[in-house]
Amino acid sequence: MKSRAAVLEEGSKEFEIVELDVDEPRVGEVQVKFTASGLCHSDLHLTDGVYGNSPRYPIVAGHEGAGIIEAVGPGVTHVEPGDHVVCSFMPSCGVCRYCASGHSNLCNLGANILKGHMPDGTFRYHRDGRDLGGMCMLGTFSERATIPARSAVKVDPWLPLEVAVLAGCGVPTGWGSAVNAGGVKAGDTAVIYGSGGVGINAVQGAAYAGAKYVVVVDPVEFKRQTALELGATHVFADPDEAASKVNELTWGEGADQAILTVGVMDAVVVRQAFDIVGKGGTIVVVGQANPEEMTIQLPSAMFTRNEKVIRGAQFGSCNPQYDIVKLLRLWNTGRLKLDELITKTYTLDQVNEGYQDLKDGKLIRGVIVHD
Repeated sequence: MKSRAAVLEEGSKEFEIVELDVDEPRVGEVQVKFTASGLCHSDLHLTDGVYGNSPRYPIVAGHEGAGIIEAVGPGVTHVEPGDHVVCSFMPSCGVCRYCASGHSNLCNLGANILKGHMPDGTFRYHRDGRDLGGMCMLGTFSERATIPARSAVKVDPWLPLEVAVLAGCGVPTGWGSAVNAGGVKAGDTAVIYGSGGVGINAVQGAAYAGAKYVVVVDPVEFKRQTALELGATHVFADPDEAASKVNELTWGEGADQAILTVGVMDAVVVRQAFDIVGKGGTIVVVGQANPEEMTIQLPSAMFTRNEKVIRGAQFGSCNPQYDIVKLLRLWNTGRLKLDELITKTYTLDQVNEGYQDLKDGKLIRGVIVHD
């Protein structure tokens, strides 16, 4: 089957729209016709070197997708043609140690998501005799894709897929970083560094969990204003001003959580977060960084004396098959805002325009709506 897709070659700074061949699904796979795809900062990192040597090129970009099942391979029973699905960028097999212990966001199937090949090491996209991977085994910047069945989460058919698509990455990653990884509780003070497509959902999660103060640090005024509309109590462009205010709000005790959802993680923001939390405080690292760079270097004595905690969060420590559906049902009851996150929609041919808008700070979340 033919499909138009946005592809990146190694060293490319822009996405190229090309026509690909897409294989039919094999055992444990499904074919999806995508309706919508979110413009996540993680795909932009394929162009800026943040991932180091991890990705394999050429690659079909896009890992936040929603669409309709067109075909299923042998052994697939949880979805069938015609089902509406949101794709999780982390597949979950359901039987490995991590899935079995309730940590399916760490499933072994996701070990090579930046390589783009299927779990068996083969590829489903081809062009001119070359194999192409799909970002996170998906490649949602394609009109059609063959993906692992365990990446497809069946959702209610009446949901607007161009809205539900956000539950594939940005919403659970941000929400869960506050509610799950951060453990925000009623009365807490939570500080979120970066309020883009992921951080804005950390804001929503912290507010939903009952935080007394939700403090946002972001240099972009538009993002700060949006954060105030979706649950933040205080916003700052300057991290030092934020730290001073948190010290005042907490009578010098410091924040309970600092959640780092900046576009590119660095040692400076990690230290700012370490300093802003008080005794027993938790620092949640969500943003991406080059795996070859040391971005966390902190005084261990202060960990010991103050029992501070620093932890990473993949997919917001959510369980994809359960939490994607849960979050969409929260949206249905009005307890979670999704429509308000979509700043602008684009066609597939406008993908580079969309990412330029993202780099210019004009978007909370852009969405490609496929024909």
